[in-house]
Amino acid sequence: MNSPDTAPLGHRTARRRSDLATITTWWRELGGDGFLVLPPPRRSRFTQSDGHTDAAELLATRGITAPTSFAYWHWQSHQSAFDRSGALTGELLLHWGGDHAAVAAGLCEGEGPAGFRVVDGGPRSAFRMDRVTHRDDAGLPDPVDPDGVRQFLQALDEPVDRSSSSLRYRSLTPAEAEWLHDRLSDPLDLSAVARFAVSLERRDGLSPDETERLLSAWRLSYEGRLAEWSAWRELLHALLRHGHDEAWEIVSVLGSHASAVLCRVPSERGLDTVRGFALAGDRASVHAWLALHRSLREPDAVRAAATLAAELTAHDTPETCLRGLYDALIGAVTADWRRETGADHRAGRSFAALAAVRFGTEEQLPHVLRVLAADAARDQADLVREEALRSGRSVLVGMEPAEILAAVDRYEAARDGLLSGKGPDLTAYEGALGRLWHRFRTLTDTDVRWLRERVADPETGLQGLGFCLELLLAHGLATGADVEAVLPRRLKDLTKMYRTTYTEWRHPVVTLTCLALDLEHPAAGKLVAWWNGARPVWKDTQRLLTHLGAPDEAKAAELWDFVTSPAHDVGQLMTWVLVRARLDGEHPLLVADRLLGTPGIREQVLHRVLIGVADPEQPLWHYSVNPRSRSWWQRAQEVAENPSLSPEARAMGLRTARDHYLIRYPDQVTPAPTEAERASALAWIDRHADSRLGNG
Repeated sequence: MNSPDTAPLGHRTARRRSDLATITTWWRELGGDGFLVLPPPRRSRFTQSDGHTDAAELLATRGITAPTSFAYWHWQSHQSAFDRSGALTGELLLHWGGDHAAVAAGLCEGEGPAGFRVVDGGPRSAFRMDRVTHRDDAGLPDPVDPDGVRQFLQALDEPVDRSSSSLRYRSLTPAEAEWLHDRLSDPLDLSAVARFAVSLERRDGLSPDETERLLSAWRLSYEGRLAEWSAWRELLHALLRHGHDEAWEIVSVLGSHASAVLCRVPSERGLDTVRGFALAGDRASVHAWLALHRSLREPDAVRAAATLAAELTAHDTPETCLRGLYDALIGAVTADWRRETGADHRAGRSFAALAAVRFGTEEQLPHVLRVLAADAARDQADLVREEALRSGRSVLVGMEPAEILAAVDRYEAARDGLLSGKGPDLTAYEGALGRLWHRFRTLTDTDVRWLRERVADPETGLQGLGFCLELLLAHGLATGADVEAVLPRRLKDLTKMYRTTYTEWRHPVVTLTCLALDLEHPAAGKLVAWWNGARPVWKDTQRLLTHLGAPDEAKAAELWDFVTSPAHDVGQLMTWVLVRARLDGEHPLLVADRLLGTPGIREQVLHRVLIGVADPEQPLWHYSVNPRSRSWWQRAQEVAENPSLSPEARAMGLRTARDHYLIRYPDQVTPAPTEAERASALAWIDRHADSRLGNG
């Protein structure tokens, strides 16, 4: 007989204790020499970075200076794993820091509290806690055990190869297929059966009768909001696959959201439909358009992309659609090559880099795609050259080194001409832009011209405006014309909430205010009045960052009161350091150095600030040290080698460099380093191996 802690979850409500209480009790008993666990999270521990910050605070509070590994979970994991009653409804991700083996041992080598297990995800992943469930002789869960069903479906829906652009899933056994079909028997509860329908149709498994019944229930339950049902993509796929009469009516309702499904069931009608979405400016539909055009018209990816580019240009579609076409082209040729050669994901990345290099000078492609290729290849040409020179070890099988090297030479000869006056995609996700930040540590005349043009362009979004204004202001090149290019027509847009906690730049209205104050621009008064107003409330956490503009002692004092309080820092300490440096006429590194050991200043925040202000002409406003960033690596080295700093400050720089992914996980650094760069970094670390600066 099952115990209350291991009974199927249909009996969750009968348990004497919640799962959260059981897990928390076990959790608090963990820990020992060289290993500790953080208390269960509050909402303030929202990310992995917050977890590392909490760990640093806990170590400091306990006075622990010896190397210590730790484990924790954060609020996002908590919310996805537990329901409001404290029942575990999904895997709980347990993150960690320090030595992986020590953490694995500290978490009892996979043994969790009674009824639960801990699975080791490996040195680069989280540990996973879940309930112990049971399967029958055919490997099937009890249908009334929600956790067993969830784990079973999770295993079924694990792709054969996650690195493939077209995901495939293993075939079902007859018993598994029958079990899934049984779940779709009448009466249908769409919220309950969605996941079974998904698992079946990922293998083209929904029958015509099941498809018809699901369609009727879908229309009835989700009238006017069809896309809200989680299995709509799979059902649409089944409708198209079975040639159902209502499939195209559904497509017309769903609009461009249906593009990714249409490309999986090629048809002339689907091609025409997706083409219309793409020409209307939907970037995501461009991928489907290229795939369908290749399936039905022109299999050669380069010629197909050239045809689509001509149409996009003729219809004056946004540049983002052409960028989407370039991404689709690279993805298509790489997938083709991997299928032909059987190459793995790593080899595919090398081939994609080579394709970017080649496409920069590919005459079959229009100029706009060659420019995009040249930009993508900017940080990859050296990698391609290095790969070509590997003696008998290149992953680029079937290619002559001389041919590859010639392609690199052609690209490098054409690069400057192609990229003159061009910049990055300001609509890309913030992380992608942050990875390019190191390129702009110094600015060329063409860089400045491009940045000013983007600031003046009313189509530049808040993210792009923040990126460009920050660079101009940080380098001392922003002017009154930049203020006037933005105000007053964009003030309403500027005052919208835009979170920048994961970037190197601030909210554009913060940067604009600092610029206006420094220039004593007439707009400064209006901006300051807005900051001092009661609404919108989101600006309250950002207001003190504007004190860097026209700083004075009163502003410095207000900042100091904040940074020595328990309030959450989102750039205030860095602002104070930069303000103090301006007022005292010294390098901000020296200001930050003097703060070491100051009561009320949290060391982990000061650590980030110390590295971040290494270059006062381009401070790194990121809310924590980014171990994948080249900017942080470069400045950590500079801090470690700065003879003007205290041994303690230089030790912070050295520890940051030693922990950087260029040293530990080079494949996670973007842009990827060459082997020569990695060797240079390791040699630098070796030269400092015996340095006392890294201790403590």
